[in-house]
Amino acid sequence: MVQMPTIQDIKVARQTFEANEPRDLFYRAATELVSLALERRTSLSVAEALAVLLKTWNKMFYQYRKFDVQHFTDIERLIDAYSSLLTTFRQRSIEDFHQEDEGKVKDVFRAFEMVLGPVGAAKCLHLLAPRFFPLWDRTIAEAYDLPLGKIGTNADRYYRFMQIVRGQIQSLGGEQTIGRNPLKAIDEYNYCKHTKGWI
Repeated sequence: MVQMPTIQDIKVARQTFEANEPRDLFYRAATELVSLALERRTSLSVAEALAVLLKTWNKMFYQYRKFDVQHFTDIERLIDAYSSLLTTFRQRSIEDFHQEDEGKVKDVFRAFEMVLGPVGAAKCLHLLAPRFFPLWDRTIAEAYDLPLGKIGTNADRYYRFMQIVRGQIQSLGGEQTIGRNPLKAIDEYNYCKHTKGWI
């Protein structure tokens, strides 16, 4: 079911999120570290910068998987393989996301999903292009009638989720009205409402 939050819903979610979710610090740190790594202004690799968020916001995925040098190497290979496309997406907003993006979005999501799972893929892509790729988790996907399938089968669902989120942001008046990254605002709303049931 597609929900259309109001600006008031977004404000309430922000206040609730800040009051209840201390891990937002890791999001802010990872966002800054990824920027520095992409600009080569830190000794950390992009994969290491991404790991700050993956290890705190995607712990379940690593319960039975190794978070080792090979995993870092796999992530770096992905970033190298899609470097040009990710650079383009990093400069864009979901507000100008359109049908011509479908093949590219699905391709990059599928590749990241094979290494990181559907939730980790969205998290990494969001950090690499924070105003273009939305965040989700299994509960949020389910709430939008997009229940996640096996790894490698969720690109269509993610593309549909991007369309839904773009519609939500447009209905709110876009980034200008929201006053900050609209994808982070929508994720806080989804997280507080669906993942945690706080609002």
